[in-house]
Amino acid sequence: MQTGWNENRALLRGTAAADPVWSHETHGVVYDTFPLHVQRLSGSIDCLNVIVPKSMLADNPVTAGMPVEVEGEVRSFNNRTGIGSRLVITLHAKTLRRGEGPNENRLTLAGVLCKPPVLRRTPLGREICDLMVAVNRRYGRADYLPCITWGALARCCGELEVGDGVRLEGRLQSRDYTKQENGQSSQRTAFEVSVMRLEGVVE
Repeated sequence: MQTGWNENRALLRGTAAADPVWSHETHGVVYDTFPLHVQRLSGSIDCLNVIVPKSMLADNPVTAGMPVEVEGEVRSFNNRTGIGSRLVITLHAKTLRRGEGPNENRLTLAGVLCKPPVLRRTPLGREICDLMVAVNRRYGRADYLPCITWGALARCCGELEVGDGVRLEGRLQSRDYTKQENGQSSQRTAFEVSVMRLEGVVE
């Protein structure tokens, strides 16, 4: 069991799927966003949203089709527009450079379980467990990150309780699904952390 929590580190290496566009401005800092395609070993593609300060792009310009490596923190915010997914997950860039080498997708998180785990089975009978982990930022805010575990690890996670500290290693992934609402169907994208390793932590 590890000591201490509130760790949030991620590295993505892939291909920019579009040119950066304006995202938002806060505290006088302008941020742009662009989608990054990261290929899995299976060959499927995760389309992940990167948020980057415009000043960083001035020194390291990004264009569609360019290989990119970005390190930063996984962030969440609630989409209140009513369009698209309610919980939006992004990678907030701390460093950005031209990508060299194969695609990479790895992250380390340490935080606190903020909802009861949900242990369930896929239609093919595989056990999975859904977790929601809160990772504190500085200044009193927190990011709420959906995580998923599989098999024997899922069974262990099903015994966790709200308030338990966890440290995990995994990858950030995207998943397309169809949302049915008021008789209408729409395509949505969910983002979650696929967990490879997990252990408990104490403060």
